[in-house]
Amino acid sequence: MIISRTPFRISFFGGGTDYPAWYEQHGGAVVAAAINRYCYISCRHLPPFFPHRFRIAYSQLETASTVEEIRHLAVRACLQCLNINEGLEIHHDSDLPKQTGLGTSSAFAVGLLNSLHRLLGQNVSPMQLAREAIHVERELCKEHVGSQDQVTAAIGGINRLDFMPDGRITTMPLKLSAGRLSAFERHLMLYFTGFSRFASDVVVEQLNNMARKEKELHEMRAMVDEAINILRDQARDLTGVGELLHAGWMLKRSLSSQVSNATIDAIYQAARQAGALGGKLCGAGGGGFMLLFVDPEKQPAVKAALRDYLHVPFSIDFKGSQIIFQEQEK
Repeated sequence: MIISRTPFRISFFGGGTDYPAWYEQHGGAVVAAAINRYCYISCRHLPPFFPHRFRIAYSQLETASTVEEIRHLAVRACLQCLNINEGLEIHHDSDLPKQTGLGTSSAFAVGLLNSLHRLLGQNVSPMQLAREAIHVERELCKEHVGSQDQVTAAIGGINRLDFMPDGRITTMPLKLSAGRLSAFERHLMLYFTGFSRFASDVVVEQLNNMARKEKELHEMRAMVDEAINILRDQARDLTGVGELLHAGWMLKRSLSSQVSNATIDAIYQAARQAGALGGKLCGAGGGGFMLLFVDPEKQPAVKAALRDYLHVPFSIDFKGSQIIFQEQEK
């Protein structure tokens, strides 16, 4: 029995520039962080006493005799990626709902690949896990996904990720002092808007708009440098990060008509009126979780203004995808 634990992520700046359609021409960069809300995947070899060879438990329960019969697209693709045909039992549990902008599908792919590799007796690097997850989602599942979610889920921490036109991905951890990191985390609030969406549906319009949204995307990419400068300079007030998040959200809303809607705009406006300096929807947009940057003294007012929505406290995870349990088969 193997159990993996893989963090979800929040993206602060540069989102949208991590899609191949953009970075293969212009290069891209993001600042993103893994958080202490997780996807858990357990798997084991299935004993040969059952009429089926695969048993997969997630929001549904399915059994199958061959890999090709598995309905769960990502499970089927991960098994195909690693050329696994022997019988397995796989269970998925999650701290947060899917399709909410926190990279849950990528965390699932990274976590399942990590568990499967370990079940096969293989130790692989976090970047290999990320690369395989990108291949699974983009090439095998044919999803319109970027490249930041898989890397952040695999490596953990808060990082600058750069995406090169030749396909290389480089990572740079933001090494903040304990006091600076704690102050930054205390300013962050995460709210569930109450509805989910298919990221691919939202992304399609953004991808189609890229050619005429180059100015906005270049500005969003430049915010990565400015955000890092603020975070690293102890003398600079962290309020600059909140203001930058607000400017980034205004740009992101202009990329596609599906990024926001009247309900989301109302939530954000209520938060701003109560004291939030800035924020954004996590992920592609259209629903899911909203990240807010709020001075700790003003957070009670924001909580009161958003009392109809679920507040999810969190901190940054620095471990990435981990094998948290391994029991040798007898």
